[in-house]
Amino acid sequence: MPMTPKELFLETIKKDGQPDRLCKQWEALGPIMNDPINVFCRGNRQRGKNTRDRWGTLIMFPEDAPGPMPHAVGEERVVQDVTEWREHVVVPDLVANCSDPEAWKPALELQEQVRAEGMLSMGFMGTGIFEQSHFLMGFEDALANLLLEPEDTKELIDVIGEYRFTYAKLLVDNLHPDAILSHDDWGSHDNLFFQPEVWREFFQDHYKRIYGYMKDNGVIVIHHADSFCQPIVRDMAELGIDVWQGVLPSNDIVKIQQELEGDMVVMGGIDSVIDREDQTEEEIRVETRRACETYGPGGHFIPNLTSGLKNAGIFPLTDPTIDDEITRYNKDVYGIEA
Repeated sequence: MPMTPKELFLETIKKDGQPDRLCKQWEALGPIMNDPINVFCRGNRQRGKNTRDRWGTLIMFPEDAPGPMPHAVGEERVVQDVTEWREHVVVPDLVANCSDPEAWKPALELQEQVRAEGMLSMGFMGTGIFEQSHFLMGFEDALANLLLEPEDTKELIDVIGEYRFTYAKLLVDNLHPDAILSHDDWGSHDNLFFQPEVWREFFQDHYKRIYGYMKDNGVIVIHHADSFCQPIVRDMAELGIDVWQGVLPSNDIVKIQQELEGDMVVMGGIDSVIDREDQTEEEIRVETRRACETYGPGGHFIPNLTSGLKNAGIFPLTDPTIDDEITRYNKDVYGIEA
């Protein structure tokens, strides 16, 4: 009998695992998005409306946009001057607002349903530490201040990092999910946003603590970064990340697989350029087959559109066609149709 999707995923993330085929995107994972932290922090985001998040950032969600985006520009920035951030930043109190056991019941019920359907439950943590910094002061200032005002910027990032740890601890302690998908983009299409040394100085220790807590409690760590992160892949594995999700094909994925030697799974490789209005089924199949043929032989690879959530393709043809082409590849290469 072929492995179930859950068995296949768990085998794929083992260093010495022997999966019987390639995983099909997110098929083994059931997202839990209705926990009280997500409701508290992101629950007011509605298509066609502009809202403020709990940090005070303006979130714009036009009717024709694929998703909400921060608008930290000009006078709308929460932090105009990073040396004065203490006067303007109010950290959301997650413990006071997200600790009621009654509020966790809907998420726990959904988790039971997900597991009953044979999937691993996956908690969700959007807006990572770097992302939160540019939500507050704008992207350009967030990068510039790492170099121009390192002391004040580090103190702000430390506060965000502590908030992020509290978030992770509440999620782990109350939900006990099988996995957590944590977002933080650290690069552009073809480069890191900062030198590796800067990333290590400002962000590495926070994520080591956060992901260490998850690992200590038996949680699979999935980090989303649809970015070029090749210069820090060893660092990412050493943080305890089990799966780097969103890996852009602009990274040398074959070289990364060789370097990692199974210490971290790469999940992605299917270029999101295929997810557009004038796409064709053939184009989606060609790109999916390219990813499977190029990265599948290296092992510890999950073919996936680089977007950061299950069924995140914007256009309806995208994800079903990708899944079907992975099924075809598995039948052709492994003789398994599942």
